[in-house]
Amino acid sequence: MIIIDRESTEEIRAHGSRDYPYECCGLLIGKFEPDGSKLVLETFAISNAREEAAKRNRFLIQPEELLRGEQYARGKQLDVVGFYHSHPDSPAVPSQYDLEHAWPQYSYIIVATTKGNTGDFRSWEQRLDRSQFDEEQIEVRA
Repeated sequence: MIIIDRESTEEIRAHGSRDYPYECCGLLIGKFEPDGSKLVLETFAISNAREEAAKRNRFLIQPEELLRGEQYARGKQLDVVGFYHSHPDSPAVPSQYDLEHAWPQYSYIIVATTKGNTGDFRSWEQRLDRSQFDEEQIEVRA
């Protein structure tokens, strides 16, 4: 399960709308809880570094931006617990590309965007054997 506050969900949706028709991306900052859930306390928006022609269906986080996000989280005594991105004009379901580039134990929130509006908002976690994603329950707190 992933626990996220309403403000963070709104930030992710706003980022997806703002970057449409391209994919947006960012980090989920929070804590890995003892019960195995992840608590998201804030988001960390990152610019999509993918070349212009591929931004509609792919995102790329440059290593230095990931490092900057990890350092930001550590400075607050928090962790990167996952990533988020949008799927313009596509469902909020991981693609084969997403599967091939994901890491187990992290949450992957995907928000569907269409014409700048957001729709489905779903979270996924990759199996330890990296064979597929399982949908993760999202608990949104006020």
